[in-house]
Order: sequence, then structure tokens, then C-alpha cells
Amino acid sequence: QVQVAESGGGLVQAGGSLRLSCAASGSIVSIIIISWYRQAPGKQRELVAYINRDGRTNYADSVKGRFTISRDNAKNTVYLQMNSLKPEDTAVYYCSAQGVVTKTDVSVRDYWGQGTQVTVSS
Repeated sequence: QVQVAESGGGLVQAGGSLRLSCAASGSIVSIIIISWYRQAPGKQRELVAYINRDGRTNYADSVKGRFTISRDNAKNTVYLQMNSLKPEDTAVYYCSAQGVVTKTDVSVRDYWGQGTQVTVSS
């Protein structure tokens, strides 16, 4: 069984910074992509950023230049450094581990965390 756990959310003033962490645990052999999504009240879940196993990254236009995603493959952990936060960044942030191969399952699966709340006050 694979668990994905986010941490690091909280309340911050506009212009501030937060660093989110996403740790995947279990009998993991490899993870192809780890992504951050967010969902604001009344809105659809949207992709924020992702990083693949080789370190290639991609960002939503709304966060380019402000957010940085990084990955520690040895720890199956991904970080999202969020700077210059805006009130419109307020959302629940979810981590998704995609293309997960484990020692105990021949299937390749995706796993989601429970989310962490980020609130940016104006």
C-alpha cells in the first residue's frame, strides 16, 4: 500500500511564502511524475506544477516565476516552494503520485494525498 501525505500548509499574508512537502511511502520502486494540484471553493481542481523522475518540470501560467517544484527521488518526496503568494492562491493543495510501481503490485497506479489548506490573506 502506498500513502501520499502533504504538509506545510497554513495561513500567510499576501506576499509571503510557504513550502509544501509531499511524501510518498510504501514499497515503492519508482514514481514517474509527482504533481501538485489545488482546488479553491467552488472551483475545479487545477494542476499547479509537476516534476518527472528526470527532474523536468512544468507550471501553470498563474504560478510561473513564483512557485518552484523540486524532488528528492531517494526520499520519494516533492517540495513546492511558494513565494509572493496572492489571495487567489488560497485553496486546498493536493499531491498526486502518478505512475507508481511497487514491489507488491504488478499494476502501475496513481495515488492522491488528503490535501493541505493554504490560505493567503490580503
